[in-house]
Amino acid sequence: MPVIVASDLDRTLIYSAAALALTMPDARAPRLLCVEVHESRPLSYLTETAGQLLTELGDEALFVPTTTRTRKQYQRINLPGPPPTYAICANGGHLLVDGVSDRDWHGRVQARLADECAPLSEVQDHLLRTADPVWLRKHRTAEDLFVYLVVERELLHEEWVKELGEWAENRGWTVSLQGRKIYAVPKPLTKSAAMREVARRSGADLTLAAGDSLLDADLLLAADLGWRPGHGELAEASWTAPGVRALPERGVLAGERILREFLRTVRSR
Repeated sequence: MPVIVASDLDRTLIYSAAALALTMPDARAPRLLCVEVHESRPLSYLTETAGQLLTELGDEALFVPTTTRTRKQYQRINLPGPPPTYAICANGGHLLVDGVSDRDWHGRVQARLADECAPLSEVQDHLLRTADPVWLRKHRTAEDLFVYLVVERELLHEEWVKELGEWAENRGWTVSLQGRKIYAVPKPLTKSAAMREVARRSGADLTLAAGDSLLDADLLLAADLGWRPGHGELAEASWTAPGVRALPERGVLAGERILREFLRTVRSR
């Protein structure tokens, strides 16, 4: 029986330059491996050690990259190790099988959202009506499934985010603030549902997961064992649950620690 390792990517396994948290003396900083280039510029990194650990993990478990990124954004990432058979994109809206979206899965997701949530257009209109141009920088729709804003965090009014969350809650949506991005996502659009589908197809009897944001909470709760780093929304809220371990490491070294925990667990079966 295979072991599934479903891990969030951004600020869990891979990190932008701003999120690396290299607080040690320069001479002791880890060597970094660039795993994403965008518009001819390096964008995301993990440590070289983490790259080796990920390669080993891919040989010993069913590694499933699990992200809120769109398919196009995910496909910019070039992770070490064997190409994943499965990947979860758009917060569970797309299940990639050998790099191609599974049409049956996507159709089932769309049908559930239509039945249970306010339409995307209503949420878009509300965001654009209420967002302040002083801190709003970009507005994006992802895969016609959810919406996010790019903001100037230091100018953002936290009360606005709270009010948005309350408004969205009554319409079957959830709100997550991650760095400079505010996500509005339908509640049934979850990483955990897609992970369960991978487990069903693969016959896995053990699922491991990691993530740092509120959008990862359902994934961690659904897995047999989970880990979260010492940074991110979950850490800020002191969130934990049975079977979920809160790690002290922050930044890119947290990604390395998470991979060590995955490998240790897989090898100890």
